[in-house]
Amino acid sequence: MASGHTVLMRLVASAYSIAQKAGAIVRRVIAEGDLGIVEKTCPTDLQTKADRLAQMSICSSLARKFPKLTIIGEEDLLSEEVDQELIEDGQWEEILGKPCPSQYSTIKEEDLVVWVDPLDGTKEYTEGLLDNVTVLIGIAYEGKAIAGVINQPYYNYQNNEKQKLREHRNEAKAGADAVLGRTIWGVLGLGAFGFQLKEVPAGKHIITTTRSHSNKLVTDCVSAMNPDDVLRVGGAGNKIIQLIEGKASAYVFASPGCKKWDTCAPEVILHAVGGKLTDIHGNSLQYNKEL
Repeated sequence: MASGHTVLMRLVASAYSIAQKAGAIVRRVIAEGDLGIVEKTCPTDLQTKADRLAQMSICSSLARKFPKLTIIGEEDLLSEEVDQELIEDGQWEEILGKPCPSQYSTIKEEDLVVWVDPLDGTKEYTEGLLDNVTVLIGIAYEGKAIAGVINQPYYNYQNNEKQKLREHRNEAKAGADAVLGRTIWGVLGLGAFGFQLKEVPAGKHIITTTRSHSNKLVTDCVSAMNPDDVLRVGGAGNKIIQLIEGKASAYVFASPGCKKWDTCAPEVILHAVGGKLTDIHGNSLQYNKEL
């Protein structure tokens, strides 16, 4: 265990490596071809083998290193022995080199709640819309989201496919490989890292909203904002990334359905760069373990 580092920064550094491991699991499952799809509450509420394995990996890896944490995952899984190959015990050294914001320097392990969505955008994952998929690990203290990690297993997926096609045609250029996947992380009071912050084109008002869970209220709320364009994509994590990378001005989903594990990590990234995430009434979201 790293000495001299705060609990929070050690946890974020570990969550970074654990999220990368989960992203690799997500890619491996689809490459093997058996998604093991289970319908949970309705045809748009799905669970796959990747959801199950990634959550086992994340929660078991965190619990081994931080046994006093409260960890809440999306999937309701039976308690079972976890294969050692699912365990990630590494930590991202670059994060340990960053200073912990003073207000969080004395936080104890038992004071933290971790919200885990092992595969955000499951329906899109089953349909091959792989760039919609994220792995989300959010960290909350006293009911507030304070740190988060988002892994995009298929970031650069389109570029990677084009590169493979060029290689097949013997047209590949030296050094042109597109690295598949990336990890974004942030801590309130420190910043957000792993992406390039961009603004929406001047004068444009672009809304991003749900692709798989729409209804009349959602549609009416989006229309009432008179957007220049509407993007309908999967995954809460994916939509928050659209905001920070200048592809959309606002994310609107005026409906029940989002859960704490969907929003905890993305909220941190958004807030760290000056954005804001609230409920439909403008209230802050609460991440206490009792809620």
